[in-house]
This record gives sequence, structure tokens and C-alpha cells, in this order.
Amino acid sequence: MSVTQGKRTRMSPEARREQLIELGLEMVSERPLDQVSIEAIAEAAGVSRALLFHYFESKQDFHVAIAATQARQMLECTAPDPSLEDPLAILQSSMTAFIDYVSENRSSYTTFMRGASSSDEAMRAIFDGTRAVMAQRVLDHVPALGLTVTPVVEMTVHGWISFVEETTISWLGGPRISRDELLALITAALPALAGAAGVVVPEA
Repeated sequence: MSVTQGKRTRMSPEARREQLIELGLEMVSERPLDQVSIEAIAEAAGVSRALLFHYFESKQDFHVAIAATQARQMLECTAPDPSLEDPLAILQSSMTAFIDYVSENRSSYTTFMRGASSSDEAMRAIFDGTRAVMAQRVLDHVPALGLTVTPVVEMTVHGWISFVEETTISWLGGPRISRDELLALITAALPALAGAAGVVVPEA
């Protein structure tokens, strides 16, 4: 969304709130979330500080809204391709979209990942909810591989997601392997982890 700094325009409450969140997302691409100030957002939007608090109860509430929007955008970007039938091809496609997304949103994604250790319950809930959706997407396609969703399978999938997150964060911090090598690593890790747990995943 393009916003002219300092120019105040009449907008619906929904549009204004979306504008403020989009401005927050733009700022998070350049700085940590805790450095996104209410004053800077109000100035960029051309509104008063008091008006911003009309839409958000507190600075933390505003930060939670930014994180929730980013989580939604990431999930939309990495949604399984409905045109694919092979579960492993779907995995490959989603992980490709995931790597491309985090590559284009390095700073904001790293900030989002810090929500995993946040003491704020709302921020933590966004992170946990996002991870749960990602895990469920994988589990939804397990039966197509001729497997049954068991506690072992569920633990394997959740463990794999943690591996993907930590490996990707490490790669963003200083890539020592190529994008394609990273993609191959994280997509091959799921069958490998399943095999270590005694679950045989058919090869693509």
C-alpha cells in the first residue's frame, strides 16, 4: 500500500486500520518490531498519535496486529497448490514458496520468529497458531502416502517444522549453502525424520 507521508486522507475505519498495519509491516522490513514506534507510524500515516490509539489499545496491541497480519500473509503465500496431487510435490512447492517468502522478508520474518520466545501471550498465540496450521497442512496429506496419522507421525511433523524454522533462520543470518541446497535439505529432512521414527515414507 502506498501512503503519502504527512498527507491526511479520509478513510473508513477498516481501511485506516489496514493502512496503519501495512505501514508497520513496511517498517518491520527495516528494523526490529520493538523499534517500530507509535510516533513514527502516526507521522507516516499523517494522523495524530491519539487517533492511532483509537484503533489499537496499546503499542503492544499494535505489534500483535502486525505479527498477525504477517503470519496470515505467510500462510497464504505457502498454501498447498490445489493443482498438485502428489503429497511430496505439494511439500516441495510449499517449501519453495516458504524460502522465497522469507528471503524477501528477512528482517520481518526473523522478528516474527522471536515470537516463539515472547513473554506476551497474544504474540505467542500467533506464533503457535501459525506453526499448528503448517503442521496440519502436512498431516492432511499423510493418508495419501498410505500412512496413518499417529502420535509418532504428529511428533515427527512438529519436530520437522522446528527444524525448518531454525535452519532457515541460520541460512538467513549468513548463507553458506545455496537456496536450492537449502530447499533440498529441508524437504528431504521430513522423510528422514519419519524413517528414524520407524515410519516409512514412499519416495517421490
